[in-house]
Amino acid sequence: MDGKESRQQEFDFHVRWPGVKLLTSLLKQQGPQVQQIILVSPMGVSRLMDLLADSREVIRNDGVLLLQQLTKSNAAIQKIVAFENAFERLLDIITEEGNSDGGIVVEDCLLLLQNLLKNNNSNQNFFKEGSYIQRMKPWFEVGDDNCGWSAQKVTNLHLMLQLVRVLVSPTNPPGATSSCQKAMFHCGLLQQLCTILMATGVPADILTETINTVSEVIRGCQMNQDYFASVNAPSNPPRPAIVVLLMSMVNERQPFVLRCAVLYCFQCFLYKNQKGQGEIVSTLLPSTIDATGNSVSAGQLLCGGLFSTDSLSNWCAAVALAHALQENATLKEQLLRVQLATSIGNPPVSLLQQCTNILSQGDKIDRRGSKVQTRVGLLMLLCTWLSNCSIAVTHFLHNPANIPFLTGQIAENLGEEEQLVQGLCALLLGISIYYNDNSLENYRKEKLKQLIEKRIGRENFIEKLGFISKHELYSRAAQKPQPGFSSPEHMMFDHEFTKLVKELEGVISKAIYKSSEEDKKEEEVKKTLEQHDNIVTQYKKVIREQDQELEELKQRITTLMSQNEQLQATVTQQVSQIQQHKDQYNLLKVQLGKDTQHHNSHGDTFQMNGIQTEEVSKLKEELEEWKNKHELLQGQIREKDFLIEKLKSSQLEIGTTELSSQSSRSGGLEHNNELQKELEMLRSQLQLQSAEISQLLIENQKLQVMNTTSDPVLGDSGAIVAKSSELEGQLEQQIKELKSEVKALSEEKESLKQHLDSSSSTVAILQDEKIKLQQEVAESKKEQDDLLVLLADQDQKLSALKIKLKDLGVPVEDEDDIESGDQGDEDEDVDEEEQD
Repeated sequence: MDGKESRQQEFDFHVRWPGVKLLTSLLKQQGPQVQQIILVSPMGVSRLMDLLADSREVIRNDGVLLLQQLTKSNAAIQKIVAFENAFERLLDIITEEGNSDGGIVVEDCLLLLQNLLKNNNSNQNFFKEGSYIQRMKPWFEVGDDNCGWSAQKVTNLHLMLQLVRVLVSPTNPPGATSSCQKAMFHCGLLQQLCTILMATGVPADILTETINTVSEVIRGCQMNQDYFASVNAPSNPPRPAIVVLLMSMVNERQPFVLRCAVLYCFQCFLYKNQKGQGEIVSTLLPSTIDATGNSVSAGQLLCGGLFSTDSLSNWCAAVALAHALQENATLKEQLLRVQLATSIGNPPVSLLQQCTNILSQGDKIDRRGSKVQTRVGLLMLLCTWLSNCSIAVTHFLHNPANIPFLTGQIAENLGEEEQLVQGLCALLLGISIYYNDNSLENYRKEKLKQLIEKRIGRENFIEKLGFISKHELYSRAAQKPQPGFSSPEHMMFDHEFTKLVKELEGVISKAIYKSSEEDKKEEEVKKTLEQHDNIVTQYKKVIREQDQELEELKQRITTLMSQNEQLQATVTQQVSQIQQHKDQYNLLKVQLGKDTQHHNSHGDTFQMNGIQTEEVSKLKEELEEWKNKHELLQGQIREKDFLIEKLKSSQLEIGTTELSSQSSRSGGLEHNNELQKELEMLRSQLQLQSAEISQLLIENQKLQVMNTTSDPVLGDSGAIVAKSSELEGQLEQQIKELKSEVKALSEEKESLKQHLDSSSSTVAILQDEKIKLQQEVAESKKEQDDLLVLLADQDQKLSALKIKLKDLGVPVEDEDDIESGDQGDEDEDVDEEEQD
């Protein structure tokens, strides 16, 4: 065997291909033994995996067949093959071959994938984590033209759907199934399956398998169930996919397998889906029924199937309606409100009453199919409806014909076929006892037990109740959720109902044998438990409120903590600044302390002088800053002077035009004179400050010279002390004077700024006045032109009149005489002004 495996390393076609054929035949004949040999052989599985990468398709394809045989029923080899990158290689081959349109090679790859994934949780998780589910979506992208499906395509698509079902099978661990369901929704695989579901021209077996696949993809997954509820069929008007599927389920002309698939899909849609259950039941309630009758609802279809003459439709509709009530006491109570119109002229009856009426009629109604099947379906519906719902039990007992019918059915000795009906009647009667709240006096628990004792017998009742779990069809239904019936006659039990029977069979048996005292104690215990439940519910409510308050407080705490961190950062900065100020203060304090101790030693004196020299240098820097600022101020004043001079020159040019404008011009000149005076004052102040600054600089230089020459001049320690004290006094006085000068300079700086502001405002005012004067000059020029025209006209008239007067002999003065006279008058006026 080792030799055969080593031959697989040979690349020669004539060696490798026969070796693959031989190993495949050995695995078919002696599978477990060959698997064990390959498993313990070093690198045995890895060498066989290399066949999938062979460039020769014949060897690669036969390698797939070899791995099919190798991975059958051996989880260890399945894991090794999966971790040898088998999923990647097989999916690549399927893609290369054309997905569902491929040939037999695609079918072989899909069978190998099923071997690797079926009942192997490790490989399923590896398949999901490797994002291989996303690569399955292109498999189901069928075109619009669905006619002419080849047999190979149907086979391939059927295997692909089965592979999806392997990943979401109800028998898988719930966590693994849920994660695969979510992945199929997010990658669009569920949407693609729903597209096939609503497409036309799809073969019946593919459609059936697609319905089963969609069922398990949405089973127990709220997100997928909500999406499926929103899917509409491409009809006019659009109808929900659920309604279209239910129409097929209650249609007796549809294939049996398809009807079973639709029922399974409806069950999976309602599984752990209280929202979906409520939507289905709401279509039966009076307030939500469409009065126009334009659209058919799911509830109407279920009622129509429940009361049709087809026994299979009766059974499917009853089971579907039971799933709408599964573990939902609220909907069980709401369904009691449903009223049905039986015939014209008769009052409507409740749905519960109509079910019991049909049940009691039994063989009187002519039906197609098994009559037992209809009664079994109705009894399963009633048992599900009444279980864990005391109000429904009360409504059921309120009809006086129900209990006699049940006891009569149980007490009779019927054939083997009717024993199943007797067992279900016993279960329904037991539920009516166990969930009885004793609200009806004639049908209290004790009286019903006495009735069983007299009419049936306790042992006989328990025996009839045991017929259910002993039935062969019951055992088949209990195995898996999907209805797997070979023929309509075998369609008797529902998977969820078998769970209910297991739960209630023992409880009802105990309840039948209990005495009245034990019942009372049990009722007290139930009441106590209900009170405890109420208390627990109240505590849960309080805990929820406290949780909300805690969340709010946590949010507030986080915001306060962030604010606290910001404040702490601010405090830290302020503390560091305070520390810096403290250090500076301590340094100044030390310097002052050293200044006070200058008389102790010669070294202290010179240290003090050094400190004073530092202060003098600081003052020099401040003086330099003040000088720079003064220069800037002087530059600004020069600019203002230039503007004022420019305005003065422009105003002087404008002022020579007209007498009317002289008054305004004189006012502007006076304002400019005032500004000029202020500027002169500012200049004088600046000159004084500059003189003071120069004087301070001279004194500073003298002090520095005195400090530098103090060493050779001083002779002894007494003279040094005296001289140092004298220098100290002079320096302190100079420092005080310099500080006062600096203060005065700062004040003068502020005044200069104010003067500059006032001068800038004055310049703005002068500019406005200039614009006004220009306008007035323009107007005056226009008036002068008009006057000149008038004067010219008058001169012409005067000259004409003078000529006429001269002609008449009247004496007339000449213009030169007049001008000389006027000139004399002007000279007199000038002399008077000078005298003034």
